[in-house]
Amino acid sequence: MSSKIFQDIICTVCGCCCDNLEIEIKDGNISRAKNACAMSLGKLMNFNKERNEFPMVRNGDKLSKASLSEAIDKAANILADSKYPILYGWSLTSCEAIELGVELADCIGGVMDNTTGTCHGPGIIGIQDVGESTCTLGEVKHRADLIIYWGANPVHAHPNHMMRYSALSKGRFRATRKDRNVITVDVRMTDTAKISDSFIQIEPNKDYELLSAITATVKDLELEQDKVAGVPLEEIENLADIMVNCEFGIIFFGLGITMSLGKSRNIDMALSLVRELNKRTKFLIMPMRGHFNVTGANQVTAWQTGYPFAVDLSKGFPLYNPGDTSAVDILMRDECDAALVVASDPISNFPNQAARNLAKIPLITIDPHVTLTTLCSEVVIPSAHVGIETEGSIYRMDGVVLEARKFIEPPNGIVSDVEILQNLLNRVKKISK
Repeated sequence: MSSKIFQDIICTVCGCCCDNLEIEIKDGNISRAKNACAMSLGKLMNFNKERNEFPMVRNGDKLSKASLSEAIDKAANILADSKYPILYGWSLTSCEAIELGVELADCIGGVMDNTTGTCHGPGIIGIQDVGESTCTLGEVKHRADLIIYWGANPVHAHPNHMMRYSALSKGRFRATRKDRNVITVDVRMTDTAKISDSFIQIEPNKDYELLSAITATVKDLELEQDKVAGVPLEEIENLADIMVNCEFGIIFFGLGITMSLGKSRNIDMALSLVRELNKRTKFLIMPMRGHFNVTGANQVTAWQTGYPFAVDLSKGFPLYNPGDTSAVDILMRDECDAALVVASDPISNFPNQAARNLAKIPLITIDPHVTLTTLCSEVVIPSAHVGIETEGSIYRMDGVVLEARKFIEPPNGIVSDVEILQNLLNRVKKISK
């Protein structure tokens, strides 16, 4: 039985992008994945299940097997004939594929959008409004003595985050758990809160109010209320005191704050709080990004268009107006006439009306797996898994660039997103001449 071990493999699940996996391959299959968390292990040991095994095109009500060339030809004709297409997904593929996606959107006058709009989009808008004081996860590991998880539950969403980068990590200057103070702010007692030193329970949709109260307290202003957002004044003053007197503090924020009432204004106030704290100590902030390359989707789109998501290229130049030019809003208004979805399943995740409108237009999906979106598509093109069956550049949640490596061969006939998109782009350009 042949066996080969690959070390320092990057995990392509969540935004932590842990780079310490040790993968053992036996007879072409993954037999062991050392250092993988439960989420990572689940993906690695099951990545070959429920796969799209070959390209398909729709004939009537049925998807039929086709060659890769036939599928790309039909997809190219759909996109070339469209007047206002959307190109959506991009957070579970490589930066090289995203770069081609932007070029394709520009070529056909479409909208380039990624999953940011349904998760950390308000965070990006807040950063654009106020500015960001941030760092790398390595700096947190070695220096942070105060770690605040606000509206985030990494025990479930980012299982290795605390072990590798924050509370439970062994840093150069913070070597043990006793060297760190961990505080969780959330609407309920989560598993992250249970292992924190302190838990502050906030009323739902009151993040802006509590952040404002903490900021005022840090400024030495007196609050007249006994409670803010359900939190007693004594707790607010104590939290402000802890923040001011730490040596290196950081707020990790999740969807509990970006997707609650206030959205980008919540992030505005969190960033303003951090800015105020930096007058007294060293304090930083970082979003807990979900997909392994959603940060890369923002970065690459911004390189090429000037904007990180929801970029409308239909006028021949980039327009950016989240809430108007984002995929969900365009679909809710039933304005687009075709769609290309890459490495995403919006039919399962979008609001009902947006999903219905997406399903009724010509839809092309590039994805390794069978999903509700592929089942509704006119064209389905299977692709290789980035970081497993093909290599590619990705961005960790803190903006550090990593190179995901290939360690297993894809099934026969399955190629990378990059190859598919390059062929699709070439075909569209040929049709458009």
